[in-house]
Amino acid sequence: MTHDHDLELRPTAAQISAALNPPPGRNGGDLVVETLAGLGATTVFGLPGQHALGMFDALRRSDLRYIGLRVENNAGFAADAYGRITGEAAPLLLSTGPGALTSLAALQEARAASAPVLAISSQIPTPGLGGGRHGYLHELPDQSASFRGVVKSVHTVRTQSQIPSAIAEAWKSALTAPHGPVWVEIPQDVLLAETSLPVVTAVDATPEDLVPRPELTAVAADLLSRAARPAIIAGGGVIRADASKKLRQLAEKLQAPVVTTPGGKGAFPWTHPLSLQSWLEDRHTTDFLEDADVVLVVGSGLGELSSNYHTFKPRGRVVQIEADLGKLESNHPALGIHADAWHGLQALLETVTERTDPTAETRVAELLVRVRERIAAQELTLEQSVLASVRKALPANSPSFWDMTILAYWAWSAFDAKGPNHLHSAQGAGGLGYGFPAALGAAAADPTRPVLAVSGDGGALYSIAELATAKQYDLNVTWLIVDDGGYGILREYMTDAFGEATATELTRPDYVALAESFGVRGVRTSPETLEEDLAKSLAAPGPSVVVLPAVLRMFAATHLG
Repeated sequence: MTHDHDLELRPTAAQISAALNPPPGRNGGDLVVETLAGLGATTVFGLPGQHALGMFDALRRSDLRYIGLRVENNAGFAADAYGRITGEAAPLLLSTGPGALTSLAALQEARAASAPVLAISSQIPTPGLGGGRHGYLHELPDQSASFRGVVKSVHTVRTQSQIPSAIAEAWKSALTAPHGPVWVEIPQDVLLAETSLPVVTAVDATPEDLVPRPELTAVAADLLSRAARPAIIAGGGVIRADASKKLRQLAEKLQAPVVTTPGGKGAFPWTHPLSLQSWLEDRHTTDFLEDADVVLVVGSGLGELSSNYHTFKPRGRVVQIEADLGKLESNHPALGIHADAWHGLQALLETVTERTDPTAETRVAELLVRVRERIAAQELTLEQSVLASVRKALPANSPSFWDMTILAYWAWSAFDAKGPNHLHSAQGAGGLGYGFPAALGAAAADPTRPVLAVSGDGGALYSIAELATAKQYDLNVTWLIVDDGGYGILREYMTDAFGEATATELTRPDYVALAESFGVRGVRTSPETLEEDLAKSLAAPGPSVVVLPAVLRMFAATHLG
């Protein structure tokens, strides 16, 4: 008996001929790049190294576009942003040992933010695997062990025939909710050896859908339909699942106010009458959420930032839709629904009963007034004007990438992202140096719109070498560096805690001259001219640097009392 799938798998005469007569001069690296192309990849990031040369040599025989950065960690940040912008798994090619290990902080951020990154590293030659001390260059007793606690999955290849399947399995893992970084390692000799295996063509690695159990969504729909004061907390999982429209439909059907986490910024329209915006780091918002009789949490684990530093103590029922099983009910007892945000919200849309609440929009408006009054009482006009200037200068459809810096902490709460997947920061893992290299990855993903990077001078020094990358590939990124001569937020924390700061002050290079030495446009601005200077830089093609000398302060925290 012949089945339809038998016919689909039966190769044509041309395919058989091509398989029996593969082109000469190919090695294991060709199997890597052929598999990536077969999976649909078009762009790869990375940095070459001695053990990985087989992969990099194969790139010139492929149609893949290579974006080479100057530091492996920055290449990881660029791949992270490419994955966030495109929703595809971004390939990251690295060498063994030090090169691989240098990417760890970037991969931690990708894991925390659920950004799909496919890291492929070389390994010492096959005879050295197994933990013995053979004295190979870059040798580690167990390289994969360094990554196992950081990435979603680890895949070790030992023969050329394993390469396509291992990479396809890793690709599928990276793109199955929750998205995240994955690790593949391939020994140097496997990459360099000539191969007689057929050219890799189309590869099937379709990610699996993570759908909710219907009996759980039925209970959740009943709770929400009968609630007197429902509220919704929307996290980064809504962005990753492309579920913003579903979120808005459900909020409007339930008349439920929505607050977005820092990772979920833009998931709900900022000026919508039901929008609580992103003021989670505010006791007024915390009180509002605690007063809700049902709180729906979508795509968030209610971690430190999303819970006002764990001061949020819900009095009502919590319903949590979360793709990461480790985050489900990890901070609060809830009706936990293991699903990605799109499928979870769709299931609720199909089962909730529409409700009316004439007080919802009024309660939202009153809350936002209280938040504004609290901030206004702190005399932070400089900070508010700087953030407003950035918003006015940045085109509405342009993405922005923010380092761990005071202006970014303001943006988490007070910046209108103007849409989903527009504002990104390193708030997942909290490492320095994210903003500029991530913006380069976003510009590589979509060259049709300018990209903004925002750093403090401390974070800028982590990635200053990537000005060479920006110039080499003529990437359309404007880099705003807020220069306060040190680690500003740590200076503030230490002064508040100990009366004075230690180890926070930095020698200040001339960032404008430094940018110009790379052939990149540089301009020094002021709070009064920031909007105009930033808008001009964003409108001009290619990379540019805008330096703002300013000492900014944070708004007062509400979780310490």
